[in-house]
Amino acid sequence: DAIKRICDVVNKSIVCSLARAVENDIKAAADALKDAKNRRIHTFIATSKIHMEHKLRMKPDEVIKRAVNAVKYAKLFTDDVEFSCEDAGRSEISFLKEILDEVINAGAKTLNIPDTVGYRLPHEMGSIIKELSNFVKDRAIISVHCHNDLGLATSNSLFCILNGARQVECTINGLGERAGNAALEEIVMTLKTRSDIFGDMKTNINTKEIYPSSRLIATITGIEPQPNKAIVGKNAFAHESGIHQDGMLKCQETYEIMRAEDIGLDKNSIILGKHSGRHAFKQKIESLGFELDDKDLNDAFSRFKILADKKKEIYDDDIRMIVSEQITTIPNIYELINLQVSDSSNGVPYACATIKNEEKEITDAAIGNGTVDAIFKVIDRISGFSGILKDYKVEAVSEGKDALAKVVVKVAFDEKHAVIGHGLSIDTMMASAKAYIGALNSFLLMKSNLMQENITNDSI
Repeated sequence: DAIKRICDVVNKSIVCSLARAVENDIKAAADALKDAKNRRIHTFIATSKIHMEHKLRMKPDEVIKRAVNAVKYAKLFTDDVEFSCEDAGRSEISFLKEILDEVINAGAKTLNIPDTVGYRLPHEMGSIIKELSNFVKDRAIISVHCHNDLGLATSNSLFCILNGARQVECTINGLGERAGNAALEEIVMTLKTRSDIFGDMKTNINTKEIYPSSRLIATITGIEPQPNKAIVGKNAFAHESGIHQDGMLKCQETYEIMRAEDIGLDKNSIILGKHSGRHAFKQKIESLGFELDDKDLNDAFSRFKILADKKKEIYDDDIRMIVSEQITTIPNIYELINLQVSDSSNGVPYACATIKNEEKEITDAAIGNGTVDAIFKVIDRISGFSGILKDYKVEAVSEGKDALAKVVVKVAFDEKHAVIGHGLSIDTMMASAKAYIGALNSFLLMKSNLMQENITNDSI
């Protein structure tokens, strides 16, 4: 469903769907891509001895046969097929050449060489890619996919580029399995900043969208980049040392090798307030890279005015959060109408809430081990669903005592799924309640979609 939705909005880029070297998976990937204007199927199988022996329990010749059949089957749905050697970083180079040669003959146009467990050092990955690039020549594009278990994903990717890789699989903010993947923003800005090393190699990525995209991803996932994260961290363009500040005032290039404006971070942006109108708000969100239809714009502006009545100055990060909350809104099965909480150092914390469900408002109260616990318990009482809190994060969106609080929760309402909920408010307790109800609504929507999918499959 996610891939189908991406296909509906992406017009220029290639939409790629990943599938194991299994016909049912490849067919599902093809079905998800049927509305894509430009489509690719990416199929993979493990090639390291440890994976073939312990996970696949297959012999090398069986793995090659499975890979070839997968590529041929994928070619029935699209001419653009990519093949990956999972755990290539720990695979024998001779076997990599053998299987790559076979899948090229079967029709694969892109060959991905992943360092799946982040084991290799930069010079090792560079050497592997150089040898494979010389072997493949112009028969296919060499791609790399580096993990960050040793903190080397970006360095490994860059060494691979220098040695013949012409596609890099990376993620915004370096998100990914375990310690993450190579960070898109680091690779893009390295190529841009060090053209003396990388020559005319470019990505065609609009770098001014890097920071807005980073903030949007952090908002949706609830995973914030560390403050000292390269390129997009909060401290990436901050200068505290007096010597550094003095140098910056005299010449920006003394301590900055790139400009904040290059990644879409405008440090001199206009701050909005309660007297700002709809036109100024519209211009601001457009300058931040958002495009909203009239309904979403009006709803976001209403949220802005409510916030502006409570907060003296509205910063760019506040606006980003308001708009992100608007465009990622899901149907409200349960909606928070009112919340009242009470606590004292020697008292019993309690929360009273009014929640709407199917046009009916229900009010109840609960006590808990702290105010937040009481809030979550009263929501459980009213909804009839009992959640187990897996994670709880709260942070200020911008600066000042009146800063917006952003709360992200991860809650399990059954044994199979843990869902994320987001809450935004000047009041941290209100933000906590919104986040928990958001998680509940996400769970119920997911449950409904799964039931509908099962009904559809049964009818087929």
